[in-house]
Amino acid sequence: MEQLLQILNRLHPDVDFTQVDDLYGEGVLDSLDMVRLVTEIDRVFDVRIPAEELIPENFQNAETIYALIERLDEE
Repeated sequence: MEQLLQILNRLHPDVDFTQVDDLYGEGVLDSLDMVRLVTEIDRVFDVRIPAEELIPENFQNAETIYALIERLDEE
């Protein structure tokens, strides 16, 4: 989780990602951020996120993103 928080903090250093419940609803992430986030997840975690997994429910907050990473890493 710490590595994911570092990635998110590089995108928006002014946001406390441990406190955000809805990254889209609160306007924290936009489409460019998503591209950068998915690229960094692939690089850091060696996990490829397929297009069908790029849904808001998987990227709602740091916990849901990390759960996605763990699930894809197990597959």
